[in-house]
Amino acid sequence: MSEDKNRYGQTTGHVWDETLAELTNPPPKWWMLGLHASWILVVLYTLYYPSWPLVHSHFKGFAGWTAIGEFKKDMKEVQDVRAKYEDKLPGMSAAAILADNELKNYVVRSAKVLFGDNCAACHGSGGAGNPGFPALVDDDWLYGGTIDNIQQTITNGRKGMMPKMGGNQLTDEEIDKLANAIVGGTITKEPLFAAKGCIGCHGPDGKGMAALGSANLTDKIWRFKAQDQLASVKTTIKHGVNDPSDPNTRKAEMPSWKDRLTDTQIKKLAVYVHEFGGGK
Repeated sequence: MSEDKNRYGQTTGHVWDETLAELTNPPPKWWMLGLHASWILVVLYTLYYPSWPLVHSHFKGFAGWTAIGEFKKDMKEVQDVRAKYEDKLPGMSAAAILADNELKNYVVRSAKVLFGDNCAACHGSGGAGNPGFPALVDDDWLYGGTIDNIQQTITNGRKGMMPKMGGNQLTDEEIDKLANAIVGGTITKEPLFAAKGCIGCHGPDGKGMAALGSANLTDKIWRFKAQDQLASVKTTIKHGVNDPSDPNTRKAEMPSWKDRLTDTQIKKLAVYVHEFGGGK
C-alpha cells in the first residue's frame, strides 16, 4: 500500500498491470465549483418557478409565473397589434377592404390560418384544388369571380344542377359527339349543341352563364378533371350533376359557412381567395 502511494499518489489499493491504479485524489477545484454552483442553481430555480408537489397542489414559486399567464400576455401583445386592423373590419365590406392596400395585406396574412383550417382540405393549401374539387387560382368561376360573388358563395354555399342527358335525351352516339367537341374545343361548331338545347344553359358561345352556374365549355378548365378527360366529360353529360333522378350523377356541393364562421371571417376568406389571382 505504501509503495502504491509513492508511485501513484493516494490510491484505493487497486492496481492492475503494475501501472494502472485507481486513485483517490480529490477532483479539481474548478470541477467542484461547478458542481456546487449547479445544485445551488437548481434550488434557486425551484424556488423561483412552480416546482415542488404538495398534498393538494404544488409550490407556485416566488415569481408567480405560469405557462398560461405567459401565453395570455403574449396573446395580448399580438391582439394589441392586430386591434387597429380588426376594429375596422366589422363595418367594412369585402370590396372596401380590397381598396385599402394596408388593410388588404393584413387580411391576406391573417386569413391564411382560416383558409387552412376550413378550406384547404377540399381546395388545397394554395387553392390549387384537390381531386374532385375546384381550383381557386384560375380565372374560371361558375358563379362569377368578383369579390361579392366569392363572399356570397362562402356565405350561402352553392349547389348547381345539370340534368342528366343520357337515356331519353341523348343517344350514346350523340353524347360521344358532344364530348369530343367539348374536349376538342369545337363545341359551338357542333350542330347538336344548339339542336339539343345545350345553349340554354351554356350560352350560344359555350362560355356558360354565371347566373345559372353553368360551366364554360370553351376554356379547357375542367370541374371534374381526370386522366381520361373525354370519358369524364361523357360521364358528366350522361349522368348530370346533382341530378336526384340519377344515382350515378356527379356530386358537387359547396357548403354554406354562415353558421360556422363570423361575417368578418367570411370577408377575410373572400379577400384571401380573391387575391389568389383568379378573382375579378
